[in-house]
Amino acid sequence: MSAIVKTYNRKKISFVKGKGSFLYSSNGKKYLDFVQGIAVNSLGHANNYLIKAINKQSKKLWHVSNAFIIPEQEKLATKLSKKTFADYVMFQNSGAEATEAAIKCARKYFHSIGKPKKNRILCVKNSFHGRTLATIFASGNKKMTEGFFPKVDGFDHFEFGNHKSLEKKITNKTAAIMVETIIGEGGIKVIPDYCLQGLRKLCNKKKILLILDEVQSGIGRTGKFFAFEYAKIKPDIVPVAKGIGGGFPIGAVLMNKKVAAGMTFGSHGSTFGGNPLAMSVGNAVLDIIFKKGFLEKVQKNSKYFHSQLHKLQGEFPQIIKQVRGVGLLIGIQLFKDQTNFIKKLMDNKMLTIRASENVVRILPPLTVKKEELDLAITILKKVCKTYK
Repeated sequence: MSAIVKTYNRKKISFVKGKGSFLYSSNGKKYLDFVQGIAVNSLGHANNYLIKAINKQSKKLWHVSNAFIIPEQEKLATKLSKKTFADYVMFQNSGAEATEAAIKCARKYFHSIGKPKKNRILCVKNSFHGRTLATIFASGNKKMTEGFFPKVDGFDHFEFGNHKSLEKKITNKTAAIMVETIIGEGGIKVIPDYCLQGLRKLCNKKKILLILDEVQSGIGRTGKFFAFEYAKIKPDIVPVAKGIGGGFPIGAVLMNKKVAAGMTFGSHGSTFGGNPLAMSVGNAVLDIIFKKGFLEKVQKNSKYFHSQLHKLQGEFPQIIKQVRGVGLLIGIQLFKDQTNFIKKLMDNKMLTIRASENVVRILPPLTVKKEELDLAITILKKVCKTYK
């Protein structure tokens, strides 16, 4: 009997090894892994370059307090600020930590300019921003908040796609609008470019901040470093995690100069955030992602995969309702509950994961090969043929 608290409904399988797009189970079977730790293993399992980076740093220094300058942290922050909208970076250990820190940054900014009553954050109802006490109430999902009252106040919500509802919800106490650029857990729902552009204009008009949660959609997942880059806008704050560590726990909050000015000495801290070992891995991940031609290849592969998935939808219109997503953040929406479909994929040695609205979430590594995408299509087609 397991001594682990039962907060996960775990599949009756364990894995002993991974390489690239594949996982190998304890009973010797090979699986095409299109979960990749839920968009965490951006460069696949056991990437050789990352292994070298971890080995090299592990022989020098693992951890030192943020009371001191950490060169590896300075290096990663510089890379991010040079390649993105951000002027400053604050390192954490996970997506939930990064999102909660983003909320703190927004509130502290208005406090620092003499407007402490502007402290409410406006979010999409039934979104996902993490599992901490604050972030579950930010997400506005009743299933997530059940049993965790009293409520953490300071969050208001609007329905996805309802622009009129959004503008009406903004008050003189609103500090920021916070949305996932692509709604992940909620069903791989893409916020169109014109809507993101509208959000930026609205925030400018109302003189509030725009927080874009790119924990799942960022770090090259969509073929751009950030998903919002397609809309050619600049947010004020962006929490990231997952793919930036390539499997190693790293989170970060990227922000512009005006927001960073509010985060003064002692306003935030993290014991493990930005440690030398994690930062060395993060630097190695970005070495690869920022390499010339890498993101273009992600775009090329994802364009091919999407075209094959749309063909599959055309073949099985009674099963597949919609193909969603951008780049390699993909959702196949079925007409009925996806539980059995995901099980059948697993029976055929392909791993996927669920999202809301009957969506099968597909998250290949950014390094996925064309023949691995073809293998996925073959398995999906086989399951569709026998699916009832």
